[in-house]
Amino acid sequence: MKKVLIANRGEIARRVIRTLKKMDIKSVAIYSDADKEALHVIEADEAVYVGASPSSESYLKQDLIIQHCKDLGVDGIHPGYGFLSENADFVRKVTQAGITFIGPSPEAMEIMGDKLSAKQAVKKYKVPLVPGIDEAINDPKQAKKIAEEIGYPVLIKATAGGGGKGMRLVEEPSMLEEQMKLAQNEARSSFGNDACFIEKFVTKPRHIEIQVFGDKHGNTVSLFERECSIQRRHQKVIEEAPSSILSEELRKEMGEAAINVCRSCDYDGAGTVEFLLDADHKFYFLEMNTRLQVEHPVTEEITGLDLVEWQIRVARGEKLPKKQEELAIHGHAIEVRVYAEDTLGGFTPDIGSLKRYRVPSGQSVRIDDAFAEGMEIPIYYDPMIAKLVVWGKTRKHAIKRTIKAIDEYQISGLKTTLDFGKFVLKHDAFTSGNFDTNFVRHYFEDPKVMYSLMEEEAEALSHGMNQIWDSIKEKDCKEYASREITSGWRTSRS
Repeated sequence: MKKVLIANRGEIARRVIRTLKKMDIKSVAIYSDADKEALHVIEADEAVYVGASPSSESYLKQDLIIQHCKDLGVDGIHPGYGFLSENADFVRKVTQAGITFIGPSPEAMEIMGDKLSAKQAVKKYKVPLVPGIDEAINDPKQAKKIAEEIGYPVLIKATAGGGGKGMRLVEEPSMLEEQMKLAQNEARSSFGNDACFIEKFVTKPRHIEIQVFGDKHGNTVSLFERECSIQRRHQKVIEEAPSSILSEELRKEMGEAAINVCRSCDYDGAGTVEFLLDADHKFYFLEMNTRLQVEHPVTEEITGLDLVEWQIRVARGEKLPKKQEELAIHGHAIEVRVYAEDTLGGFTPDIGSLKRYRVPSGQSVRIDDAFAEGMEIPIYYDPMIAKLVVWGKTRKHAIKRTIKAIDEYQISGLKTTLDFGKFVLKHDAFTSGNFDTNFVRHYFEDPKVMYSLMEEEAEALSHGMNQIWDSIKEKDCKEYASREITSGWRTSRS
């Protein structure tokens, strides 16, 4: 593989380019009107235009992307995540064109891309499933009967759903018919498929996912877990690895279950098996994402591995670089997603320009981003500005370092989720490890709570500085001021 086209944009495109450079593989970027001056375009060896700003007119144009590959002599396509990364038809077209798709087979994608077929596949391997049905249902009367057998509350879920779309919580029988219609309408609009199923709602669930990797020689490994329970609108905001709640025995059991999920669909490449963990530490298969995840950096930080490099090696037909017994967890890593969102306004997108953009640096701080100062955040795509990833020797150490990095991050011109990230990291529920996917509902129902705490913190800090200042005698001040300043900065009371 000598030249790879990245069928994506933003920070993941830049992330893939870094590994391609390391492996001495030429990179080709694609870009829309909105991304003409994007960093991934500048950093790639070559870049080609694919259309107007809306993704349907650019990043989703399968035939045009493949034609560019043929014209430029590309022999591999990395899909990143989102866009075409889990499109089985695209994979078939790429393969038919004689180009290597850096990802799993289209058959594995299809099995795991539909929640019902995924349930049916993993059931044969005795992977634990949430109580419910594994077939589509459309009749509200039949749905009510099933819900009564399972017991309320229940979840109505779109078989092709994702990101919280096509999913509705039903807490009592009178709500079921209306919520079922809403789930079907949203699923039809988002995925072109309104098929739904019903399963028991797990109370106090934690979202634990296992990073898996398979090769074309039948080898599969677990690269341990990620804790992804801090979410808003069923979408992750903060991830960490490893989870603070898993014992070694439970980690091993969940890892083996995740490997069995891979076996159920003859999987190769990078994948993520997602589980729900209940209050009694029983886990249930949720779904499998047949691609690299947004939060893959925390796994890289605790394992010391380059997962994009592993993807490329597996796609080239190589065996996995390491066996299960050679893998180990080192330290703790936290990822805070930095979105251009207004937390006070219910996490609504706050699109604008980065008037000031300064990233933190230092020991074990990693920034995966796609913007520079002065750039606009396009309205056409996900509003994520960056991923702040921090490693520490222990979880406590990693939390402390992440808070420090948030304080050093400077963004102006729009609102971001950095303040929410700091709120979470300092909250007793998070530091104690006693939290679940309901964190926002339990502790952030009124976002003003966060800002009042921030004001209290700022006031306490100001009071403390004033006390220090007032304790310095006048002669000491004069003596200090007369000293030669060599550090490049000077304190000020202003």
